[in-house]
Amino acid sequence: MLCAVTMIGYVDRLALSVAAPVIRREFSFSNEQYGLITLAFLMTYAVGQLVLGPLIDRLGSKRSMTLAVAWWSVASVLHAFGRSVGGFFSARAFLGLTEAANFPAAYKVIAEWFPRAERSLASGFVTAGTGIGAIVAPPLIATLIAVGDHLHAAGISPVTGWHYAFIVPGLLGFIWVWIWKRNFHLPEHHPGIDAAERELILADRAVPQGPADEAGTAAYWSRLRRCLRHREAWGLVLARFTGDGAFYFFAFWIPNYLADERGFSLLQIAWAAAIPFVFADIGALGGGWAGQRLIRAGLSVNASRKLMIWGGALFVPLALPAVYVDSPVVAVLCMGLGVMAIQVKAASLFAVPADLFPARDVATVWGFSGAAGSFAAAFAQPVIGYMIDQTGSYELVFIIVSSMHLVSATCVTWLIPNIAPLAPKLSAGSQPGSS
Repeated sequence: MLCAVTMIGYVDRLALSVAAPVIRREFSFSNEQYGLITLAFLMTYAVGQLVLGPLIDRLGSKRSMTLAVAWWSVASVLHAFGRSVGGFFSARAFLGLTEAANFPAAYKVIAEWFPRAERSLASGFVTAGTGIGAIVAPPLIATLIAVGDHLHAAGISPVTGWHYAFIVPGLLGFIWVWIWKRNFHLPEHHPGIDAAERELILADRAVPQGPADEAGTAAYWSRLRRCLRHREAWGLVLARFTGDGAFYFFAFWIPNYLADERGFSLLQIAWAAAIPFVFADIGALGGGWAGQRLIRAGLSVNASRKLMIWGGALFVPLALPAVYVDSPVVAVLCMGLGVMAIQVKAASLFAVPADLFPARDVATVWGFSGAAGSFAAAFAQPVIGYMIDQTGSYELVFIIVSSMHLVSATCVTWLIPNIAPLAPKLSAGSQPGSS
């Protein structure tokens, strides 16, 4: 179900990028204006990851996911009412804030449900949802636009096709909420598992580092300060800050790149923009599976995670030739290899907070590090648009994006010397840079 909701969330967030060539043409938006609109999503997504941690920890994973998905489905539908940069900016901001709960809550569920050896595979299934959503989004959104335009031309629909690109995916979220509320339980209370399986799951949870009854905003900041006394937490923050923008570039700009640089129509974009994310799913699932196999073969969690993180980072630059080759097919395949490498790295990197911190702190740490990545990606969006408008090319952007994950992997190696449950640091005088 976590994979499914991640998929739905990505369809919601990518609906704008697939519909962007149509919307930009209708409202005469420049690349820089489109960048400002995408900034809104990532900016509030970052804020949400930063401040929703205590709410997720307090409400619990089930209720948090229920409320988040319901509200981001409302936000998706509101895009259909956009008429200006400000209108789309507001809808994107609401969507970003509500979708911010997805990954912190999902990885909280993983920490609650899975033994350490299985977390990278579980993480791979969650991150695969991003790839599945990105695969489904282009043909789904293009089809909705085409059908909507046909209905509008026939006088059946009062609005044009791009409006349905936001209404229909929003409705899918409400269906997921209904299923989730009926079927999800914590392992402590799940009626479908026996005592032995329950004991195995609970025995492998990290031990809490502080009082068990911490709750509320003040306790959240206390918990966050305690976590940030570990240099490992800063390693996660910097790894996300320097790496997350690469995936968002491919997610938000591939349809525009294909339309602007390769002359693709909306129907051509429908299949071409999906191909890199087929590779992304292969990377997410393959990376998660490989990390699990390495641990079961006797490699330490630390060695397995870092091997997979570096293995992915070193292959992200395979995306760079996309801007130099003449063949659009080869260009799409190069982007696919780059996105696949990003997801290989993500399957292990995203499991690290649960390896280091107790389950009740995972959403807090994951949210803070994710916020760092989203803030960096957010303010990069109008810069990307400006660079494209000024240079008339995507070349410089591809060069920067292709190198980002090498820096990210270096931050992991430098600041996280050993990926293992951390001993508590309760001393007020502890420094963030100490281990």
